Amino acid sequence: MPRRSSGGRSARPAPRPNPPPQRVNNAPPPAPVQSSSGGSILGGIGSTIAQGMAFGTGSAVAHRAVDSVMGPRTIQHEAVVSEAAAASGPAAAAMGGPDACGMHTKAFQDCLNTSGSDISKCQFYMDMLADCRRNSSMMSS
Repeated sequence: MPRRSSGGRSARPAPRPNPPPQRVNNAPPPAPVQSSSGGSILGGIGSTIAQGMAFGTGSAVAHRAVDSVMGPRTIQHEAVVSEAAAASGPAAAAMGGPDACGMHTKAFQDCLNTSGSDISKCQFYMDMLADCRRNSSMMSS
């Protein structure tokens, strides 16, 4: 059986050449290098001050936000009273009574006893006692 010829044409088209792969650029170009030799000292200090002010402002805003959620903070001050002042009573000290300057008197007497009655070494304690007596006399009048 004779074969038939298709006239020189094949039933399949000729394969096309593959296009070259396209280049994929995922990374951005490198950033330019900044030199710090052009800045001044005052510019650096000003920058630091501005940064500190921004940090302080941010901290204050954060404190306000926490206070609005948790409620305001309360600070309690506690007074530590010595045994001598506690024995005389708090009313006598507040009213400028005779023992209002007892602590200063005792410190001055202790200084005189340890320094052999040399008042120049105890000048600080004497000044504190005089100030206390002056302030207590102002409060009582």
